[in-house]
Amino acid sequence: MDETIEWLTDRPYYEGQLRERRTVPGREAAFADANLDSRLASALGDEGIDSLYAHQAEAVDAVRARENAVLATPTASGKSLAYTVPAFERALDDRATTLYVAPQVALINDQDESLSDLAADLGFASGVSVAQYTGRQDRSEKEAIRDRQPTVLLTTPDMLHYGIMPHAHRLWDWFFERLETVVVDEVHEYRGVFGSHVSLAFRRLARLCERFDADPDWVCCSATIGNPVDHAATVTGQPPGSFRLVDEDTSATGPTHWLLWNPPEYDGGGFGSGRRRSNHVETKRLFVDLVARGFQTAVFTNSRQAAERYATDSASDLRQRGEGDAAASVAAYQAALSDERRGEIEDGLKSGAVRGVWSTNALELGVDIGGLDAVLLDGYPGTRMAAFQRAGRAGRGTDPSLVAMVAGEDQLDQYVVRHPDDFFTGDPEQAIANPENEQLLPAHVRSAARENWLRPGDDRHFGDTFADVVADLTAAGDLERRATDAGVRWLYDGDGSPQHETSLRTVSDREIRLRDRRRGEVIATLPFGDALRDAHPGAVYHHQGQSYEVVDLDLTHDVAEMGPVDPDYYTQVLHDKTITVEDDRREQTLPTHDDVTVRFADVTMRKQITGFERRDRQSGEAIARESLDLPETTLATRALYFTVPEAVEGSIRAAGDHPDAFPGAIHAAEHGMISLFPLSFLCDRRDVGGLSTPRHPHTDASTIFVYDGYPGGVGLTRRAYETVVDLMERTLAMLRDCPCESGCPACVQSPHCGNANDPLEKGLAADLLAALVE
Repeated sequence: MDETIEWLTDRPYYEGQLRERRTVPGREAAFADANLDSRLASALGDEGIDSLYAHQAEAVDAVRARENAVLATPTASGKSLAYTVPAFERALDDRATTLYVAPQVALINDQDESLSDLAADLGFASGVSVAQYTGRQDRSEKEAIRDRQPTVLLTTPDMLHYGIMPHAHRLWDWFFERLETVVVDEVHEYRGVFGSHVSLAFRRLARLCERFDADPDWVCCSATIGNPVDHAATVTGQPPGSFRLVDEDTSATGPTHWLLWNPPEYDGGGFGSGRRRSNHVETKRLFVDLVARGFQTAVFTNSRQAAERYATDSASDLRQRGEGDAAASVAAYQAALSDERRGEIEDGLKSGAVRGVWSTNALELGVDIGGLDAVLLDGYPGTRMAAFQRAGRAGRGTDPSLVAMVAGEDQLDQYVVRHPDDFFTGDPEQAIANPENEQLLPAHVRSAARENWLRPGDDRHFGDTFADVVADLTAAGDLERRATDAGVRWLYDGDGSPQHETSLRTVSDREIRLRDRRRGEVIATLPFGDALRDAHPGAVYHHQGQSYEVVDLDLTHDVAEMGPVDPDYYTQVLHDKTITVEDDRREQTLPTHDDVTVRFADVTMRKQITGFERRDRQSGEAIARESLDLPETTLATRALYFTVPEAVEGSIRAAGDHPDAFPGAIHAAEHGMISLFPLSFLCDRRDVGGLSTPRHPHTDASTIFVYDGYPGGVGLTRRAYETVVDLMERTLAMLRDCPCESGCPACVQSPHCGNANDPLEKGLAADLLAALVE
């Protein structure tokens, strides 16, 4: 591997791009005696598993001791055995059932295959059987599964919500009466809106278990995150103290050679512009070089369009080099492919027939593809957790592997390559969910009442606001209050199914359908607010490798009509925004500055999209601007905010040489802070928004707001409020380290800014933050 790395860095077209090289040493495996049931030990032996790693055995022991467990170890560390062993042991002993929940059907398919093989090795007489229950099965298939009464049931949170819990007493009593284990796989995926919904669905599940006198153990499997126990407790509703954490990986690995690659600024940008050569093109060069030298290589990129385009371009480049066989073995992998095609690629990666693949994150989660020689990250994936999960695909046994991250030009990518210690040794990001979200809670209380009557003690599942929510729903006619000999009860009193009226993936019920007018078919849907931003008249919208222009947005029928185009520009909306502080919940003084109070509050954000700009795809320069007439949107959410002391404001204004200097400073500071949220929390930077103003009516002072981008908030700004100094210090470091002169995409320019990144004063923003934290 060293020879290959030296060869790569000697290529003239890569000159100066290697910013950091590190080697993570390999390790030998550590095993432990798990004292397995002889029948299960024999079946595992048939699958080639003769012993358990020490971390697997520790997790098994925890579940056997009736503890909840969190297994937080890297990709390919064998987490599945930690729940498979106790689940099968309990099924063998007394036909106890296990509920396995995963966020994606692809994970369920993979687990179904491996668990079913193990059950087959045990034999029919064992009574252990496995079945998946998802939306891809028709009614007769689902009925047959219920009749068969499997001991291990694999499902998604959506199917649990829509198709299992609503029928618990009528169709699933046999399952819940024997339920002893609930497995929550990829628990780190349950964050944000989705995680907040799922955490409430699991609280409903806990209620149903009580009604059936079941008390299952919870086994949560997670990637390496900063708060595995806290997050597992939040998602499942179980006490944090009930979980045993297992986070030491004792499986065998070879050394991993890491390269952080930074493309140079492109010739047309001018030094200090921050515009860089395409990370896609540089990643393609590395991919082609590695595949040509015989390395089985996967590229993880962030869009289906990039995966398809650059897989095609890579194969073309290989053919031009005379590597026809290698070119024929290159594929693109993404979620829109058919199950059959995805299976062919997965099998090809395991067998070696596929030598190279460009993939979205579809290969990141749980799909068995064996071990690769090399993984390339086409741009920073957005979080270190995702970066290391994808990197974990490289490594065949104890052989050395190569992982290279090719940075893009935005803030996160450039921060990582300029602060490699933060990337390699910094604290992992935290996963955040908010089951107390007041916008989501009523729908789940309605659903819970439909599944089983409510009683006052259910506040232990739904929190302190439960009584108020029940009162509001009763007054609205959704619940019926009854006095019984056992006490007050509430029943659902509405029509239809409240579960089917509630999607676990969104907050808003209103969606806009995007229709290809050429074919007359709907190709996608967007939440209402996102559609105003991304599918307004004149917008360029990208979908599965095709660019469209929106020619009409009909808000009466909630349809956006689009036609295919091939533009040399992109579009960016302009908007006006106001924030009203409704209630200050908490406040603290910065330890570094007595005059700065940071507050956490309920706020209302109002946004009016006023127009959009067309911007050149290469230079990013504005080439046209048009106005729009769209409705105002309102967001009731939560935010952190702080004011700038008069003395600091005065010094910044004095240092500036024009009237917009201070507004540009607070605007740049706001952008910088928002851009670095994903370094601390598992989120996208579009999950938070901001506003900076030289004078706000609530504070009567210059104020910077950062708010959760979802109704009711999903907990991001609440957690950032608790660590706001860290956020400010990281932002200051980013501003100081960026070599640009006045602000660029690598520091303060944002592609989502509603004011076209004007005004921005990078240097003064650094002075401002330094005055607050130093």
